[in-house]
Order: sequence, then C-alpha cells, then structure tokens
Amino acid sequence: MTYIVKPKNHHPLLEKNELGLTRRDYEGAVSTLCAGCGHDSISSAIVEACFQLSIESYKVAKLSGIGCSSKAPAYFLNQSHGFNSVHGRMPSIATGAAMANHELLYLGISGDGDSASIGIGQFVHCARRQLNMTYIVENNGTYGLTKGQFSATNDLESKNKYGDDNLFPSIDLPSMAIQLGASFVARSFSGDKEQLVPLLKAALSHKGFSFLDIISPCVTFNNHNTSTKSYDYIREHNDALSRPDFVPSGKEILTEYPRGSSIEVPLHDGSLLSLEKLSESYDPTDKIKAIQNIQESQRDGKVLTGLLYADPEAKDLREILNVSDKPLNKMDQKELCPGSERLQDINSGLK
Repeated sequence: MTYIVKPKNHHPLLEKNELGLTRRDYEGAVSTLCAGCGHDSISSAIVEACFQLSIESYKVAKLSGIGCSSKAPAYFLNQSHGFNSVHGRMPSIATGAAMANHELLYLGISGDGDSASIGIGQFVHCARRQLNMTYIVENNGTYGLTKGQFSATNDLESKNKYGDDNLFPSIDLPSMAIQLGASFVARSFSGDKEQLVPLLKAALSHKGFSFLDIISPCVTFNNHNTSTKSYDYIREHNDALSRPDFVPSGKEILTEYPRGSSIEVPLHDGSLLSLEKLSESYDPTDKIKAIQNIQESQRDGKVLTGLLYADPEAKDLREILNVSDKPLNKMDQKELCPGSERLQDINSGLK
C-alpha cells in the first residue's frame, strides 16, 4: 500500500506540549479515505488527545484488523509501532503484544464489521480478560470496502442507500462490553470533538479495557435520509449523558459546575474525568443503570453518548495473572526458563 507523506516543515510558532512537540508531530500520512469520512475526524481527535497528554509516540503500539477503519492508524502517530492483523484478529495480536511488553500503550482501531461480525469472539474475550488497552470501534453500520452491505451494528429497519430494509436487530457493542466486564465504556460521535477528545484522553489514561464506540458516518454508502448512522440522524438524535472534562494529575479543576450537578471518575494515574451531569439519574459507576440507560435510549430512538460506564477499581489482565513487573521481552533465557526443578515444584503445587 502506498502512502502520501506529509511535508515535515511547519510554522515555528505552532503550539507545543510538555515534550516540546506540536500537533504536526502526532500526524501520519495523508488520508486516502473518502472526503468527509468520519474516520478522519476520529484520527484528528486522537492526534489532539495524544498531543494534550504529551504522549511519546514511540511508546504507543497501534493495532488494527481489516476495513476502512483499519486503514486509519496510518493517518496518525507516524512515529509509533504498528501492526495490521487479519480480519477480526486484532485482539489476539494486542493480547500477545501486551503480555510480552506491558510498558507500551496499546491502541486498537477496529470497525463494526471487524469487531461485531468476524471478530466478535475475539472482542468478547479481550473485554472479559480486561486487557490494558484502548479499543476503538469506528462504527458506520456498513461495509464500506465491499460497497455498502449492512453490518451487524446497523439498526433494525434502517434502509440502505438502495432502499432495502435491514431485517435484523443490531448488536450493541457498548452493552456487550459492560456485561463482559470492560471497566471503561463510552460512546461518542465523530462530529462532536468537544465530547470525543476528553473521552479519548480518559480512555488512554485508564488502566484496564477501555472501549469507545464512535459513530462515524460513511459518506459514500450510509449517509442518506433513511440511515440511522448518518450525520443528520446522529445530530438530531444524540442524547448526551454528560459533558466531559479531563483533568490531568496535579492540575486544578477549573471547570465550573453548579453544586451537585457533576461527578468525577478517578483514574489510576491520579487524573480525573469530570462530568457535568445532564441527567439526574446518571451514575457512570452503576453497571445495571448503565445498561438500562442504553436500552431505554434505543427504545426511544435516541443515540446515547458520553461515558456510559466506568469501574475505577478494576484490575487489568496483568494484575489478574500476576505477570512480572519486568516485561517478558526483556527477560533472558534463564529468567524465562528457570529449569526442570522449578517446573517440578510448580507442578507439585498444583496436585
């Protein structure tokens, strides 16, 4: 695959972060996606989130599968590690990489076909195992690379651009992620950068499985009047639970909320996701209520966005398995293979 590389020259007065880097330093190749594709807006939001967090790109591993969404990692963080896996198998690659080297920040980019169809089994186990990664589904409800068939996340009775009805109910990935044990679950819209960037910053700072379902309209095959994944439909039916504000560790909370109308979700690194409540019944730490909120919004024909659920106390996979603090890929042969006597002791202890 050929990529068009952006020129390195940029204005000397561009804003810089704590690392002395500009937003341009977090960009990738020139996008080859359709003009107006929501995926490019997500890439832009990722660039903004990483810039604001002062993330060192070489400490990030980008992982993807197959689909329009899986091309997106080429368009941001060009100095990071990357691996494009086969269709639906990104979670396996992410699991192996994270177990070998937990010192990297893992960012998985997938699509509704990649995660809700051929890769749904892999998605299920990645969530239930609490793999420490940020897992993004760029959800457009259609198979853009194969000319617009319905995907498993397309809503019942939604029509395609040719007028055909979708005959099957949709798979709601956020509900599934919450039920499976994911400790950070959010939904957003590619056209709402004000909401999306703080959610991305919080997801990248969260320890455990962070899942973001981002509605990302396909301008070529699923942006017509009878689509429930179009720009107009999402703007008209967006039902936000809260307005998020990410507060880094050590920073004073400057956002002004009326007393009793906000809630703060602490993250393991000391940062906070401060949420202005737009619903009186909103509590992102209540798993049962979170699922109920999603189901009620579906019943009412709305698209619920914001932080849907978070468990700040959850353990990640490395803690659950009690993996060594020293990454496995940095161990020598003696550390990885302690010998037959030690193995015998282990086996004896399992009797």
